[in-house]
Amino acid sequence: MQTAMSEQKLSLKQMCAEFDVTPRTLRYYEYIELLSPEKVGRSRFYGAREKARLKLILRGRRFGFSLEEIRQWLDLYNSHSDNRTQMETLVEMATAQIAELESRKSQLQEAINDLADLKAMTLDQLSK
Repeated sequence: MQTAMSEQKLSLKQMCAEFDVTPRTLRYYEYIELLSPEKVGRSRFYGAREKARLKLILRGRRFGFSLEEIRQWLDLYNSHSDNRTQMETLVEMATAQIAELESRKSQLQEAINDLADLKAMTLDQLSK
């Protein structure tokens, strides 16, 4: 679909292929109002704004942010607040998320070490 300004819009199927997501995921993001594609009949079309938003959503998910935290960031981005406020908010969110990820990393390393010890003890028992 082409608009008057020749912005290339992607169909639901094209958007799924480009971002490696399912139609269900896109419809859910639309349902919770993170995305607002243009609707023509039953078809959905995604322009540059929606592509940029999805890119931010997926990046936020990869970093472990909740959808609500991502919504807050997107809302701030869409508000008329200054760029400094947006950056300060991102720094606060990133600081908290880094601490959470470091904690999970530590827990995972402890579990890996415990499992490796159990495996070694079991192999030792098997070799007797």
